[in-house]
Amino acid sequence: MEPQPFDTPHPRRRPPVEPILMETSEVAVMLSMSTSWVYREASKLGLKGYKLGRGKNAKVLYKRTEVFRWLEQQKIH
Repeated sequence: MEPQPFDTPHPRRRPPVEPILMETSEVAVMLSMSTSWVYREASKLGLKGYKLGRGKNAKVLYKRTEVFRWLEQQKIH
């Protein structure tokens, strides 16, 4: 008996991929600050933003690892 096309096993599912970049609003929520605070203070804190798009549709994104690294540096000893 030949296998039917629907009898093939399902391909292995890949685990979800952790996003590399965070939107400004995500950073603000994580830090319990406003988005305007993040826009204003990010460069002073050493967080480099990546602008994607133009005009009203532009977004500023931040590397998740850099945000968490900065947060670790703020730890009170």
